[in-house]
Amino acid sequence: MKSRFAILLYALLTLFVINACKNKQSETQTSSAPDNPFFEPSALPLQAPPFDKIKDEHFMPAFEKGIEVQLAEIKSIVENPEEPTFENTLVAIEKSGRILDRVTSVFYCISGTNTNPTLQKIQEEIAPKLAAQTDAIWLNRRLFQRVKKLYEKRATLGLDSESSFLLEYYYQQFQLNGANLPEAAMQQLKKLNGEEAELSAKFSNQLLAAANQGAVLFTDKSELAGLPDDELKAAAANAKDNKQDGKWSLVLSNTTQQPSLQFLSNHETRKKLLTASLTRAEKSDSNDTRGSIKRLALIRAEKASLLGFKNYAQWNLRDQMAKNPEAVDQFLGKLIPAATAKAKKEAADIQQMIDLQKERFKMGPEDWNYYAEKVRKARYDLDANEIKPYFELNKVLLDGVFFAANQLYGLTFKERKDLPVYHPDVRVFDVFDKDGSQLALYYFDYFKRDSKQGGAWMSNLVGQSTLMGTKPVIYNACNFTKPPEGSPALISFEDVTTMFHEFGHGLHGLFASQIYPTLSGANTARDFVEFPSQFNEHWALEPKVFANYAVHYQTGKPMPQDLVDKIKKSSSFNQGYELTEALAAASLDLKWHTVSPGKDVGDVDQFEIDALKSSKLDLMEVPPRYRSSYFLHIWSNGYAAGYYAYEWTKMLEEDAFAWFQKHGGMTRENGQRFRDMILSRGHTQDYDQMFKAFAGHDPDIHPLLVSRGLVE
Repeated sequence: MKSRFAILLYALLTLFVINACKNKQSETQTSSAPDNPFFEPSALPLQAPPFDKIKDEHFMPAFEKGIEVQLAEIKSIVENPEEPTFENTLVAIEKSGRILDRVTSVFYCISGTNTNPTLQKIQEEIAPKLAAQTDAIWLNRRLFQRVKKLYEKRATLGLDSESSFLLEYYYQQFQLNGANLPEAAMQQLKKLNGEEAELSAKFSNQLLAAANQGAVLFTDKSELAGLPDDELKAAAANAKDNKQDGKWSLVLSNTTQQPSLQFLSNHETRKKLLTASLTRAEKSDSNDTRGSIKRLALIRAEKASLLGFKNYAQWNLRDQMAKNPEAVDQFLGKLIPAATAKAKKEAADIQQMIDLQKERFKMGPEDWNYYAEKVRKARYDLDANEIKPYFELNKVLLDGVFFAANQLYGLTFKERKDLPVYHPDVRVFDVFDKDGSQLALYYFDYFKRDSKQGGAWMSNLVGQSTLMGTKPVIYNACNFTKPPEGSPALISFEDVTTMFHEFGHGLHGLFASQIYPTLSGANTARDFVEFPSQFNEHWALEPKVFANYAVHYQTGKPMPQDLVDKIKKSSSFNQGYELTEALAAASLDLKWHTVSPGKDVGDVDQFEIDALKSSKLDLMEVPPRYRSSYFLHIWSNGYAAGYYAYEWTKMLEEDAFAWFQKHGGMTRENGQRFRDMILSRGHTQDYDQMFKAFAGHDPDIHPLLVSRGLVE
């Protein structure tokens, strides 16, 4: 499972309407402070952020001015004496908040990828203010009444389909966010929204600090036996960066399992590393997140109750493809028995391998990846170290990711060095459409650093909107190990898949063709947004794509066919484990968000144990992909009650890929159809209808079960 998609950044959890355009009022009100780069649209191509001019001290004034200006714009809409029209109400809302849009998109990019104590302080300070700003829109009764009047006469307005959908969207969102609440309940909701926003920001900062402090330091190189040379060098560089010369530091990834575990031959080292991962945010210190998440769960339950729902999941899923937690439970229930059964069989195979090695111990979760690699090698004669030399990052990007986009959609790319970036590791490319016109700008930030949140994601620095006259400016962020100076960046096939995945999110943004920013590109439901990204992973193994990028970084020779075949044959290997750990995380998320209002959840760790047991996912050998205490997706990045979306959207993308296979595979014609019917539609129609129009039928779970190796 690839991590998070970065519209998953906190701004999109708290701000639902801050996509805006330049308008006379906002420009007039900001002319008195010309030195702040957020106060005027960027003069760079496609309004790309002027990172060379942006300083930490610019953010808070820009946030404050942006909030002030948008509140004035909303007030102007509300106090308009004319009868509400689509133009003077909904279009006016869409055009509001230009400054806030600019500062928010840049701030959450930098605070996620290259943070510092100043930015972390701003993040915690601004979170409740942004929540209050959101409330000022969604809980504005007079604004809602204008929207309601339009909704009630929608059949007579003569709106085009996208405008009609926007009206439906706003009416639903006002209702879901509490615009009909009595005054006392509304004030209580505002208070809870502010506290939730503040705690979510705090959790994010706690977790980043906990992960950095949780890095495991080794003084004896022999403890790291089995670790590849490039990773040993990176570990030494990590230690040196933290003034620990002559030592080795393994930095924690955001998931439970750690990449190094598949290589480390020392059992005690593996145990030490996994224990550090599992307990990173449970040290009973200032970075212990358990108090934060316990309160967050209760806040969300209280909010749902105020809004008339049994629990947070029931409220949050109303505008998702699944619609309700019962549908999610039913979906997960179709996967859990087969997944756990396969995981248990895999565990038996691994224990057998341990016994054959005469190791004489019972396998624990810290041993899974190491011995799974041995089983994989024995079964498929595939060694992870053997394939890495064929995956050099730059080659994968230019001749893999970009090549596939050209073959399917006719896109071309040209790197440019003249645009400022927020970190030296970032690369920028012009993206040109099939007719040669510029479609977008794309920033790539691939390497891990202490100042970056874990995982991988995509987001917009500038959103697409024909109303605003803006084209997409997009970035991908990942956490690959940076090689020492002068060495090639050799990555695993999992990392290759991550690159294709995050670029799939990017395609969703690149091909956006909406009028309104609220409906544009990847601004879709959580259980739809991962569909394009996971679908794009398939092209990593497409023969003509793979042959184009999988060449040895030293000899330039293509990967031998027998090695390619081994990768393909092993694609369903370990799927029981991978699916079970993902389902455990999804189930855990749902349990936290079906807590009843006012219920004392008690001890956080015990809650987790009980939750997994009730779902029949309490396998000792297979811990959740994320434990509650470091589950960034659900506590800070907008996936609350939505982590199931990764498997739900995998159902969609496997079904869509099956359609491709039946209709000729990777062709420009098929790519254009997918672009026209899925990638370019944004949130402009019902998701079920959109998928059915493309595939010709309702989503079918069978291709997912086949791809996971759960059925023949």
